[in-house]
Amino acid sequence: MAVHKLVIDDFEEADFQLIAIHTTLEDYRLAYFMNQNLPILLSRSKKEIQTSFQSIKTGFTRFVFEDPDNQIEWNLIENKKEVAVLQKSKNQTLFESTEAFTNTVYLLPEFKKVDFFFKIDAEETQVNLAKIVEKVKHIPSIETVYQVDKNKIKSKNNLIF
Repeated sequence: MAVHKLVIDDFEEADFQLIAIHTTLEDYRLAYFMNQNLPILLSRSKKEIQTSFQSIKTGFTRFVFEDPDNQIEWNLIENKKEVAVLQKSKNQTLFESTEAFTNTVYLLPEFKKVDFFFKIDAEETQVNLAKIVEKVKHIPSIETVYQVDKNKIKSKNNLIF
């Protein structure tokens, strides 16, 4: 009987670039300004990125532009989502009551201060990331923009969609 051995290094990792954006802009306004400053046309996707938090399912909004000529997919994804959690009151009263608490759920919890991620599904040689970061920095109401080191991402599975 033959023994087959799989080596983890044999699997090709998805090639993407990730940019972190800190801003107070709403998602649709940020997508509009990015369309104005970059040669892309982001539009809101009907498919949200689904996650679950304490048995409550939530979705992160996503704006997508697919460039079939260059085989590049551009994604603008929110990182923070407010989720209302209903909890029964611990006080013993005559009537049963529930209280609503809001929790913040993160797409990438290791980057809690980041408001949005701009994910570019392409090889490094296909896009000039420094030029993209510079163009995004000039958008009004953007506080900080920087490239994220893929090795520092602990929850890469959340970026598979």
